Amino acid sequence: MKKTIITTANAPAPIGPYNQAILSGNTLYTSGQIAINPKTSELVLDDIETETHQVMKNMEAVLKASDMTFDNVVKTSIFITDMNDFGKINQVYGSYFDDDYAPARETVQVAQLPKNVHVEISMIAVK
Repeated sequence: MKKTIITTANAPAPIGPYNQAILSGNTLYTSGQIAINPKTSELVLDDIETETHQVMKNMEAVLKASDMTFDNVVKTSIFITDMNDFGKINQVYGSYFDDDYAPARETVQVAQLPKNVHVEISMIAVK
């Protein structure tokens, strides 16, 4: 199996032993992104909407580094620390996809996320 490591300076560098994404064949597997501004390395936690936009911008940068867009995404996983934020997160997340071609997805509430953020999203995309 050939795998290509995908990295971009336009998304946060990994904070552990993993890569931003792996391309295997025509399928891209991304690591979860959190709301770190890649230019400043600072967390963007003003409110849940702003945090979610930063996560999606980071994910967009990883997709772009793979010559893909949100149109290529077939599956997402969303991890949140408070299910009461689901509606706000969903509204921001949904603004990045065409409703007719939105990917499959699950959203799961977890006890805690890295750096105490409130949302983390990972994706699988296909060329």
